[in-house]
Amino acid sequence: MATMRLKEMQKQLTRLTVLLVMALTAASQAQPGCPDSCGSVSSIPYPFGIGTSSVNGENCFLEKDLNLTCTDSTLYRGQGNVQILNISLAGKIDMLVHISKVCKNELLGGVKTQGNLPSLRTPAFAISSEDNKFVTVGCDTYGYLNTFRNGTQSSTGCLTRCDSIESVQSRQRSGNCTGIGCCQVDIPPGMKNISFQASTFKNFNSTSDIPECTNNEHTCDSKDHCRETLGSFECFCPDGLIGDGTREGGGCHTRQKADAFTKIIIGAGVGLIALFIGIFWLYLIYEKRKVFKLKQKFFQQNGGIILRQQLSTREDSSHTTTIFNAEELKKATNNFDESLIIGKGGYGTVFKGVLSNNKVVAIKKSKIVDQSQVQQFINEVIILSQINHRNVVKLLGCCLETEVPLLVYEFVNNGTLFDYLHNQGHRVNVSWKMRLRIATEAVAALSYLHSAASIPIRDVKTSNILLDDNYTAKVSDFGASRLVPIEQTEIATIVQGTFGYLDPEYMQSSQLTEKSDVYSFGVVLVELLTREKPFSFDKTEEKRSLTVHFLCSLKEDRLFDVLQVGLLDEENQQEIMEVAILAARCLRLIGEERPSMKEVTMELEGIQLTKKHLWINTGKNFEESQYLLHETQSSYEHGDSSGQQNIEYDSLREHELIDFGNGR
Repeated sequence: MATMRLKEMQKQLTRLTVLLVMALTAASQAQPGCPDSCGSVSSIPYPFGIGTSSVNGENCFLEKDLNLTCTDSTLYRGQGNVQILNISLAGKIDMLVHISKVCKNELLGGVKTQGNLPSLRTPAFAISSEDNKFVTVGCDTYGYLNTFRNGTQSSTGCLTRCDSIESVQSRQRSGNCTGIGCCQVDIPPGMKNISFQASTFKNFNSTSDIPECTNNEHTCDSKDHCRETLGSFECFCPDGLIGDGTREGGGCHTRQKADAFTKIIIGAGVGLIALFIGIFWLYLIYEKRKVFKLKQKFFQQNGGIILRQQLSTREDSSHTTTIFNAEELKKATNNFDESLIIGKGGYGTVFKGVLSNNKVVAIKKSKIVDQSQVQQFINEVIILSQINHRNVVKLLGCCLETEVPLLVYEFVNNGTLFDYLHNQGHRVNVSWKMRLRIATEAVAALSYLHSAASIPIRDVKTSNILLDDNYTAKVSDFGASRLVPIEQTEIATIVQGTFGYLDPEYMQSSQLTEKSDVYSFGVVLVELLTREKPFSFDKTEEKRSLTVHFLCSLKEDRLFDVLQVGLLDEENQQEIMEVAILAARCLRLIGEERPSMKEVTMELEGIQLTKKHLWINTGKNFEESQYLLHETQSSYEHGDSSGQQNIEYDSLREHELIDFGNGR
């Protein structure tokens, strides 16, 4: 609606009747406990309603679109400002909606259209085409009634045109809308979600081309930059100047000034970008240099310079120690991802890694290193890297750029002998033939380390004997692989999983010797015979220590009672008896009376080569066995009338309360 309006539209509201799409219920009353009137609206029938019921707390309305609000005795639709005048049982609602208007004195040229459009969203209602008309009032005015249906807009409307305002006023007084200063159209059925739009235009037959430039009714930056047009004006910049000529657009200015300004803007932008990039690169260089210096510090601290010097003087290059960089091992383990951990204990953590050449390796990340033992550590790394034995886990190299050196070994992927014997996941019947082969391979590696490599092993146990795909034994965790200080080695050896393998002589002398390794291997042999753990707190006192229980059973001629059930048969009786006697010799209390690792190797290899035959407990075998057994037992009974055969067992009992942690 434009400059002039009909009398019934003076309040800028118009009455609109809408039809309820859904059928109303037959009942004309509101729900129990719900208001049934508001101000002049005397009847609010269900499914309409206000709020919730005071009786049962349920909604007074059927659906959200039928929710009404009563504010200051005035009924509104929902929480909005659409006033409802009446609700009939015939399914019609009378409501007031805002009109659309535009003032002609706001028009400077061309067409003026209202910005914000009054609208009414009625997804559940349709505008009644019988009770409503769409009316446009004013001179040189047109109005639109827009609707949206399924995302598509459609419109209807009409246009008025007149030469004078008096014609409109006369029609307004008569109350008729005949087309002069006022027009109306029928509303199409089924319109929903409507909006009103009013516009006005210049009628050049009824108004004169106003001199906006002369009268200073323009938006140009200067009158000289304003040009009159038919019914309007335009801003421009004369030759030699650039710009749009408007006040808002910055007006007109010379090209040199514009170019200079543009250059300043571009220069400032490029400068800021260059400054940001420079600062960023300086930061990266600083961080890179910081990391580099830290790596250098660790490399020197861990004996890297010593290792390089010794490697450069070596004539034999057949077994080269690789010095890995930290980034290479970090990439190989996906930044030491926990999902790649294959071993964990008091000594540190072992990760599975894949090098850039696709070689699978085991990377040991220790917890601590004794700086006073760096020289010894470097010497052992060089020695260990030269070891080339099929039953020894190969040390491929190390990384010295980290706080604690990383050791890189060949990857052995079938677990440990301890897991194979004791863990529930491997509770399969391991044949005696396989056990004897594994024992022979392991002791051959230990003998090699003792004699050829002169490596102090110090930690022989089934969890340090790895198995490859063919169940070939490979000895690991020896020499520099622990990387713990000497004073901590003693504690680690007792506490971290070696309980039950420890040489009883160590309890008195605090010295670990090659014969200590022999004793520990004797425990390994007993594990292979019995498939029992070296020490179990959950067993009876006489059976807690596997070695004590084994030796007592052997002395009392009850060896077969302590063997694993089902292991013994007619073909392996002799071999099992010989291995049991060898284990007993390895377990003698006095280290000097134990065989050397080389002698143990020769005996096991001899047992393997012996032709299979039925073992008969002849007098000779019995006498030899008894002699060896009593000789073994005598080492536990050095003149003490009360006997000291339980020295080892008693010493173990003293450590029953030690916390083992989760180490190997």
